[in-house]
Amino acid sequence: MSGAQLGGIGLGAFALLLGVGGIVAAIRRRNRRAEIAATYGSTGGIAYTLIQAGCSGLLMLGGAALIVVALLIGAR
Repeated sequence: MSGAQLGGIGLGAFALLLGVGGIVAAIRRRNRRAEIAATYGSTGGIAYTLIQAGCSGLLMLGGAALIVVALLIGAR
């Protein structure tokens, strides 16, 4: 395994970790805001949670794709 391949796998794993952290943060924020439901709902509420989770999901997908590409290039 070359250094470039390990770098790609490491970067992909970091992106996956950040994506998981973003989704967990979105869910935790949503749970904390349940106490002030009226204010939270009038300012966009769930839309922000969905957008944050969606962006984090894309980050996870990109990280997984980067790992796959690094493994495929290394298999040559």
